[in-house]
Amino acid sequence: MAGNSQRRNRRTSNKKGATVGSGGKRRRGLEGKGPTPPASARKGHAKNRVANARAKQAARRPVARRGGKGSSEMVVGRNPVFEALRDGVPATMLYVQQFIDNDERVREALQLAGQRGNIHLMEAPRAELDRMTNGLNHQGLVLQVPPYEYAHPEDLAAAAFDDGEDPLIVALDGVTDPRNLGAVVRSVAAFGGHGVVVPERRAAGMTAGAWKTSAGTAARTPVARATNLTRALEAYQKAGITVVGLAADGETEVGELEALDGPVVIVVGSEGKGLSRLVGETCDFRVRIPMPGGAESLNAGVAAGVVLYEAARRRA
Repeated sequence: MAGNSQRRNRRTSNKKGATVGSGGKRRRGLEGKGPTPPASARKGHAKNRVANARAKQAARRPVARRGGKGSSEMVVGRNPVFEALRDGVPATMLYVQQFIDNDERVREALQLAGQRGNIHLMEAPRAELDRMTNGLNHQGLVLQVPPYEYAHPEDLAAAAFDDGEDPLIVALDGVTDPRNLGAVVRSVAAFGGHGVVVPERRAAGMTAGAWKTSAGTAARTPVARATNLTRALEAYQKAGITVVGLAADGETEVGELEALDGPVVIVVGSEGKGLSRLVGETCDFRVRIPMPGGAESLNAGVAAGVVLYEAARRRA
């Protein structure tokens, strides 16, 4: 009996006890770790240091912001529609009245729209065109103009600095005629300017009329919209840009202003009222255009053209 008990104890003592598991670590250790990351993503690698430096440099650059969209509009009438298409006004849809008399203007408008390639043609009954235009005399043709994509005022200066150039910008204060805005855009393009700034309220926007007056230059000259023009001018000043206001009683003649050699914003007021009080007080200089002929003032497009020419002449 004693011998049998000893043998059982011996067998029991030889049996292995509970073993602590590895928790799957050994199995996972045998698995592959995936593809080798590129050098630019490996910490300590020279290419990784270069990539990090570029990322930090990009983070320091100002982020371009948009100035919002304008509202869509409609050009109505055979001659206005033809002229808008001829002058390159952006358009998305040309509505044509059903059973319209196919005269010369209608044929030319349809031909121009077809040449664009991105304008949809839509036939509609007269009652529908009357409803769309609120009863205007559309003569069977209605052109849909899309909302204008405004830049942010900071975009204009940033683009100039990125190109290694001194910004040359025109800001309009209280100019409400779209044709004047179009004329200013045309002058800015002609003299190598970098864009136009308009206030968001109580000011002309980039309508079909402004597009037509710009003679196609609006396609390559950005227009920015500022929520508050005074603050936009102050932001330009902080960026090292001189703000010059045009005023009939300005202290300096435009030909004597050396600031036009460098980064400058030219502020043009309305023909009747000139610069508003806050905008005038914000300007670094107030300059006048000498007019020996005795005229009291110039419209915005002509005044901007005179100063832009002087700035371009000095920079040549």
